[in-house]
Amino acid sequence: MTSLIRTWTLCLLLASAVAGAAAPTPTETVHVAVDRVFDVLRQPGLSQAQRWSDIGAIINERFDFRSMSQSVLATSWKEASTEEKRQFVEYFSQFLEDTYRNRIEAITSSRVEYLGEQVRNDRATVDTLVITPERRVPITYRLKNNEGQWMAYDVVIDGDSLVNNYRDTFSAIVKAGGMDGLLTDLEGRIANYKQKHGAATGQN
Repeated sequence: MTSLIRTWTLCLLLASAVAGAAAPTPTETVHVAVDRVFDVLRQPGLSQAQRWSDIGAIINERFDFRSMSQSVLATSWKEASTEEKRQFVEYFSQFLEDTYRNRIEAITSSRVEYLGEQVRNDRATVDTLVITPERRVPITYRLKNNEGQWMAYDVVIDGDSLVNNYRDTFSAIVKAGGMDGLLTDLEGRIANYKQKHGAATGQN
């Protein structure tokens, strides 16, 4: 009985410690994810296919692709069917993952500075500066608090928003060909990207 009581007491203490632990801040969340990405990029002997696969896994953990999809589609999201939304999230997440991965690999750095964060309710921005031997690249992460976890819903690289880049383009495509036209267009973009980078990424 004494052993049982001790076990339950230990469990309660551990539960209290976990409950009392402060959740990671937006900056801490970005810091951990970025460190993991650059650790992969700097790992010697890693094939490019494996490197891109590992970076993709990190991106999938930390990006809120559904929120990104809603943002980029704007009013068209409300008008889309459940299946069209599912397909768009799937295609757009693939396309954004490839885009971000390609951009971040091109600015592999020895140092990242964290300039500060701004938090307003469930939204936050984290400003960073990637310092390479050739230049300094500002990157801002826009995050949303999803049930206690900060998830990125946009990344602004050197003033270039991954989401805003495609909002006007996709809106024009939807007006011309509806959601079917947009999904077909995205499939084509992904296929072209894989054809161009497939050998390096290991994608078919």
